[in-house]
Amino acid sequence: MRQCLAEKILQRHCPETIRGPGQIVQCSVTSVLANDITAPLTIDSFRKMGAGQVFDPERIILVCDHFTPNKDVASAEQVKIVREFAREQGIRHYYEGGRAGVEHALLPEAGLVGPGEVVIGADSHTCTYGGLGAFATGLGSTDVAAAMVLGETWFKVPESVLVRLTGRLPKHIGGKDIILALIGRIGVDGARYKAIEFVGETLQELEVEARLTVANMAIEAGGKAGLFPADELTLDYLLGSGRREDDQLLAADAGASYAEEIEIDVGSLEPQVACPHLPENVKPVSQVGRLALDQVVIGSCTNGRLSDLRVAADILKGRKVANGLRLIVLPATPAIYAQALQEGLLQIFLESGAVIGPPTCGPCLGGHMGILAGGERCLATTNRNFKGRMGSLESEVYLAGPAVAAVSAVAGFICHPADLEEPQ
Repeated sequence: MRQCLAEKILQRHCPETIRGPGQIVQCSVTSVLANDITAPLTIDSFRKMGAGQVFDPERIILVCDHFTPNKDVASAEQVKIVREFAREQGIRHYYEGGRAGVEHALLPEAGLVGPGEVVIGADSHTCTYGGLGAFATGLGSTDVAAAMVLGETWFKVPESVLVRLTGRLPKHIGGKDIILALIGRIGVDGARYKAIEFVGETLQELEVEARLTVANMAIEAGGKAGLFPADELTLDYLLGSGRREDDQLLAADAGASYAEEIEIDVGSLEPQVACPHLPENVKPVSQVGRLALDQVVIGSCTNGRLSDLRVAADILKGRKVANGLRLIVLPATPAIYAQALQEGLLQIFLESGAVIGPPTCGPCLGGHMGILAGGERCLATTNRNFKGRMGSLESEVYLAGPAVAAVSAVAGFICHPADLEEPQ
């Protein structure tokens, strides 16, 4: 059988022959992930199962990133539960404080995920690691607890949707624009429980960090996973993150069958914006209108990587944030923060009038460090804009890439990066 990428990866971890979509299979997992929000629920389930030891303490990853640095007593208690469990179980990959960072930026950076692996996490954006050729998906805390004990879980083999990316990337277009364009086309349930597999000539110039952004938001289209083949760019990235040298190229079989095929000409895209209150409510930025903003957030597991900060700093250099607007910049990991400091990006942000926060999910999920009041409007590089996602139910969240976010912070309203003249 000629296999799609999802089937091919699952087959590596499944003792029975995968015959096609819909089959229920038991698969071993490479690693299991949870955070300070979901891990306490997982740990509670772990205890209720009567389990004494995780299947492999080297393959459990716990990252405290959502409400950290602890914003209140409740969040401090959550982290305490996770910390004590990590100590009890001898879990080496426990990350908190200055070692932590937004989990889905931290794991690729630390070389903890790679092609052909099966990664499950108690967080919906675990699908990020498909950007490296891993079958990665979010599960509920009870299923994650079972996998922590057994080292395996079950899947229904998903159908696959092939998305072919063609054309050259125009200026100001990145991974966020590609995935928003796709979600705008197929909707938030257009790939429900399907693996979205990305191929095409554009991959030659789509850097790995951009691929991680695209894969991250596969869940916003209902996807079970978002997958890229592991090519030479992937292997170079993995070597740079300290991975072993035996990672291999990985792609779907020629002639594999797909439930649907979609083509996106990236050369025809202009920057995309998702308007309230769904990620599918996508428009080209030129059609959004000059909507005044109260806040702009640059960060998150979607667009808080170094390449995103470079894009934003390039636009903000020599410019000031609009009066009355709050610009919040959150580098996604301590290493990204350090590199941004070394390159002078943080100085640019400070001089522009931005607030620079620690590596944290923070405002993305309405946690802290940027909560919206009633009637306020925010443009963010995050991944969700549901009603009340970032604070008040009477607030609005728009989603875009770092270029649109940066230029809009200067203008004070949503606009195209090309609308801002070069500083004199």
